Amino acid sequence: MTAPRFESGRAAPSATAREVARRLPQLLAGLWIFGAGLALVVLGGQGQGPWTVFGEGVSLHTPLTIGTVTILVGLVLVAGLVWAHEPVGFGTLANAVVVGVSTDVTLAVFDQPDSVFGQVALTLASPWLVALGSGLYLGVMLGPGPRDGVMTAMHRRGVPIWLARLMIEAVPFTVGAILGGTVGWGTVYWLLVIGPAVNLGMKFFSRPVVPSRWIDLFDALGARRRGTARTTRRRPGSPTAGA
Repeated sequence: MTAPRFESGRAAPSATAREVARRLPQLLAGLWIFGAGLALVVLGGQGQGPWTVFGEGVSLHTPLTIGTVTILVGLVLVAGLVWAHEPVGFGTLANAVVVGVSTDVTLAVFDQPDSVFGQVALTLASPWLVALGSGLYLGVMLGPGPRDGVMTAMHRRGVPIWLARLMIEAVPFTVGAILGGTVGWGTVYWLLVIGPAVNLGMKFFSRPVVPSRWIDLFDALGARRRGTARTTRRRPGSPTAGA
């Protein structure tokens, strides 16, 4: 007998809209903290993460702010995920918008410290704040961020996770650096710290999976294509067809 597939959480127990709604404050708080963390590394001026380098590079040559670039890139990636029939949750859409808004607001409210000590302190704190935000928003299981969604989509098409992640980070970093984004020791520090820090954040804030009937907002787009498969899909515990 074939084990039931847990595709996008479809085999999870039922959950009510109220249960999901209780997770929204944590989702939005996490995304806002995430965006504020990205702003801190910009204010630190010692080198930034790959996507922030890209956002800054584009902003230097266009009227767009770093946050606006983040939002536009996120929306393009979400559109690509929908086109590829990948799971897209409320958290995916919220990530594409809230992180960019939070980054711009933080940069508008705070000025870069005059002292090198202050700039270094912001650079050191940035990935940990981003990791805190990541743990909060990923922990509610309401959908991955657009970039993480692209990574898993590439992996399902045969690209190793490490190569998919490298491509997702290396391409925007290279383009951003060519456009004049800030690269320095902070960039290396960010790349070394962000992974372990996010893992630590997830340990504290991870919650049970929410069924995809509430988080896969665009599930209907592929309903007709998957109609036949759904009619033959068994629920956990149901008899095996033909057994």
